[in-house]
Amino acid sequence: MKTAQVHGENIIIKEMEDISLNGRKGAIVRVLGCGLCGSDIVKFREKIVHDGAVLGHEIVAVIDEINSDTRFKRGDKIVTSHHIPCGECIYCKHGNVSMCEHFKKTNIFPGGFSEKVFVSEEHLKNVAHLVPADITDEEISFYEPLGCCIRAIKRCNLIEGDKILTVGLGSIGLLMSEGIKALGYKVYGCDLLEDRIKLANSRGIESYNSKDLDKFAEIIQEKSCGIDAVFMTSGADKAIDVALKVVRKGGKILVFSSTPHNNGYPNNEIYYKELTILGSYSPSPKDLEDSFNLITKKKVNVRGLTSIYPIEKIQQAFDDTVSNKIFKAYIKIGEE
Repeated sequence: MKTAQVHGENIIIKEMEDISLNGRKGAIVRVLGCGLCGSDIVKFREKIVHDGAVLGHEIVAVIDEINSDTRFKRGDKIVTSHHIPCGECIYCKHGNVSMCEHFKKTNIFPGGFSEKVFVSEEHLKNVAHLVPADITDEEISFYEPLGCCIRAIKRCNLIEGDKILTVGLGSIGLLMSEGIKALGYKVYGCDLLEDRIKLANSRGIESYNSKDLDKFAEIIQEKSCGIDAVFMTSGADKAIDVALKVVRKGGKILVFSSTPHNNGYPNNEIYYKELTILGSYSPSPKDLEDSFNLITKKKVNVRGLTSIYPIEKIQQAFDDTVSNKIFKAYIKIGEE
């Protein structure tokens, strides 16, 4: 079967041995397409994965072979995530499901950028859903990344009337903003790229250039004490300065990205302003269920955000994403 594998400085198309259940519980699915996640790019560029690794996890697929106690059957189109928490460890009991060791060990095999993938029985029972006929493959491929955003929003414990700023309006920043808006909060956005700012504004997310944050801060100060919560979806070190400029005393900063130099938040800013700095990483099955419902009930708008690439042009998809030529790549792999 055809796969896209990491090979040095490139992603190459390479055949690998076909996979089958061989008596295992679970399903072999034929991948229709897979979204390109920012984490895939980080793993590739920072050489976190070995040569031969197949990246990708935002899959939409059709079941080819199945041995399962679930309701799924051969021919079903499904969407699934790739990690499942155990629900029993100290991390799970405290709500830190993405720190769970079982969570980190579970995955789809060999990876989403492959013609076929093995999905375990555990995946089918906990994080897989049937795709409704009125939802496109590209739309439902946002299921897992939106789930990540939903978990972040929940962790912030927002209250009615809160004002939120999303710093960074790339695909995750816009998705985060759409999720915040769908859950009933007032959300603003900022970025340095005018096309992103224009796109966010066209979707009802009042957005500004990060260079004009002094003006934005004045506007917010006139309306209230400042921003109640800042969602950091930008990987730029200077984004920290932006957050500290607009967050109100006693406010929250939700960290949803890594930064190149691993800079931190000033201790005295946190202390004297009583700021809450918290992180969020990956979603629980409940967060994913909420994400699925928001997309399928069309409460979150993800239409028109993807650029489609055949798997043979996956390297170009990586390159175009890194150079900001496109907003979000979807790798088309198979046909229904």
